[in-house]
Amino acid sequence: GINAEYGKQWYQRRVRGHEEFKEGCDAACNGPYDGMWSKTMIGYGNEDENFVLELTYNYGIQSYKLGNDFLCLHIQDREIYRKVEGENVAEGVKKVTSSDGYAFLISDAESSQAGKVSGISLASTNLEKTTEFWCEILGLTAFNTSSNEVTLGFDKSQAFVRFVKSDSVDHATAYGRVAFAVPEEDLLGAQAAAEDAGHKVLTPMLTLKTEGKADVSVVIFSDPDGYEICFVGDKGFRDLSKIDPKGNQLLDDAMDKDKSSEWFAKKGKKKGSA
Repeated sequence: GINAEYGKQWYQRRVRGHEEFKEGCDAACNGPYDGMWSKTMIGYGNEDENFVLELTYNYGIQSYKLGNDFLCLHIQDREIYRKVEGENVAEGVKKVTSSDGYAFLISDAESSQAGKVSGISLASTNLEKTTEFWCEILGLTAFNTSSNEVTLGFDKSQAFVRFVKSDSVDHATAYGRVAFAVPEEDLLGAQAAAEDAGHKVLTPMLTLKTEGKADVSVVIFSDPDGYEICFVGDKGFRDLSKIDPKGNQLLDDAMDKDKSSEWFAKKGKKKGSA
């Protein structure tokens, strides 16, 4: 995924939290891996009111293959636009690509109600099926539609999810998830709606435990193109999403202490590529 150093650069070191784990997540939050991993929350504001990136790092994995599923993350802010050096792809819009290959579109405009991150764009092989699933099963609304794209969201005051027509969608091994906090009482209903309509539920309602923090319930869906969508129970999310003032230092310490490459070298091995 997007590496932490790059995330800190563009997000002006606004690390919201960092956690280390000794084994894989029961809900495959770190992908299909069983070893040590970490997650870092990076964004512009409180996770409860802003779009935030969750960056996962698996200590035994050196690199991932990037697919064509994630098209770009949209940032809308005049100050960031002025500071960023990138390709001018439209009037008042610059494109910046991270060292991992992820694209950011920076707009020279005042931040929207959703905050500085206004939304994300993803590829879709069938806009009709995508819209049906995300609206009828997950409960989003279609704000703008055309023959080539559709923009969805729960509310115009929140970050959007835009789908752009594509001949194919390849998630490769660098795939991620889109997560939404929803009322706890809606989790089982959404799960049932997906199952009744014949859609795949990757993780039926499951309660995840984090030491020293609130338990959180999740349901993880798969849409017609194989995107993973995580519904997180709002009750536990409120506690887990609190900003940790030590987050930035915890991340810096973890990166300084990461000797996984040296460990593999001593064993005469190289870290794997997923």
